[in-house]
Amino acid sequence: MAQASAWCRIPDTAMMQNVKTMTPATTPISVLIVEDEQDLRATIAESLEQEGFAAAQSGDAADALDRIKGFAYDALVVDLRLPDGDGMAVLDEAMRRYPDISAVVITGFGGVTDAVAAIKRGAIDFYIKPFQITQLARVLRASIDQRRLRTENAALRAQLRGRFSFDNVIGRHSTMQHLFSTLELVAPMNSTVLIEGETGTGKELIARTIHHNSPRAAHAFVAFNAAAIPENLAEAELFGHVKGAFTGAVSARVGRFELAHRGTLFIDEVSSMPIPLQSKLLRALQEREIERVGDSKSMKFDIRIIAATNSDLRQMVKEGTFREDLYYRLNVIPVTLPPLRTRLEDIPLLARHFVEKSCKDNGLPAKTLSQDSLRILMAYHWPGNIRQFENAIEHAVAMSGASVEIGPDTLPAQLRERTSGSVASTPTIPDEGISFTDVVSSLERDLILQCLEKTGGNKRQAARLLNLSRTTFIDKLQRLNVA
Repeated sequence: MAQASAWCRIPDTAMMQNVKTMTPATTPISVLIVEDEQDLRATIAESLEQEGFAAAQSGDAADALDRIKGFAYDALVVDLRLPDGDGMAVLDEAMRRYPDISAVVITGFGGVTDAVAAIKRGAIDFYIKPFQITQLARVLRASIDQRRLRTENAALRAQLRGRFSFDNVIGRHSTMQHLFSTLELVAPMNSTVLIEGETGTGKELIARTIHHNSPRAAHAFVAFNAAAIPENLAEAELFGHVKGAFTGAVSARVGRFELAHRGTLFIDEVSSMPIPLQSKLLRALQEREIERVGDSKSMKFDIRIIAATNSDLRQMVKEGTFREDLYYRLNVIPVTLPPLRTRLEDIPLLARHFVEKSCKDNGLPAKTLSQDSLRILMAYHWPGNIRQFENAIEHAVAMSGASVEIGPDTLPAQLRERTSGSVASTPTIPDEGISFTDVVSSLERDLILQCLEKTGGNKRQAARLLNLSRTTFIDKLQRLNVA
């Protein structure tokens, strides 16, 4: 094979220093070349260096094994015949220490048997001399790029599993426990899910949790908000369009259905869809195929549909503003998210979770909510539900400054104003109802706390203000867990 006209060998110590000091974005691929023919070894090293690799060289098995013990190379190029041993032993040791190393075996005397043995022991390729060194560089780079991609994907999947695990859907209330049971049953299936709940209750979080705990988790989760896109563009956004389909369509565009192929399509605010678009969505769900706007060719799709709404679709069906057949097509497995005001017992749990999250996200030391702050949070009606609650906690963490305790004065003003006036106000009764026990317990707790504050903590006087016996008053303190 052709020899290089000049050598550009980097001393091994310098190569190792470069690898250690460069940033991950610029670190070259480190490769150890084990070859007893000095000229060939230098030629391979120079060629790989010209391709951006950092090459170290070794002329025998003993030296190669020492280098492998002391440095984690990205790649290995090893000759089968070495003056003091077998190149397979070097390959075995490299694979044992670094299972992800990309190894290529070379030889001047090998055959099919040696090639098969090398591949079985972990090598990615086998070359018989002479061979194209440019091909060697391409194979090594492709293998390492694939390895890095697998690692990144695995890390991303692990991160998503952590973020969207059932454990991150928080709640002790009976409605939440029922929700957890439903999610565990629904996630592994392909059935269409309809998530109903007020604004801010976490409908998209639930949709993503279902997706990332399903067999489709390795594929795309694509969200489409029907209320956020103008009516005249919604169809093209959902189904895609061909070039020239309408004014301004200067090029073809892939729609959300195509983007979600083999994954999950989340249609939020589905109640906002105009009737004509509802009809086209219904046809797509029935036929399991779509047509881009301006195209007559149908395309099959394989996706799971999860829809969400903060409106009463049953009432909309009665009023004629939502198609009944589409409602039944979407409402295969209904999931209802309760508003925060109906599950007061979850507020301390959620508060602790969001305080920890905000401190971690902002690099702050751990903080805790004072009992006074927690009482204010539990007395508020939370019209914006979990979204508003999380924002309030983040506000309080920011305003607490260097203090490790989050006091009432750090909470948003509307929370303090809402709870500082009257003892309690009549709660709004949502269509799905409220928890009578939780509301009454909250009222009792507020009354007791105000009386204790008024009497300076004297329980006998507080009981007298409420026209309760001291024994009954103490029983209520214990039942409501009031400090």
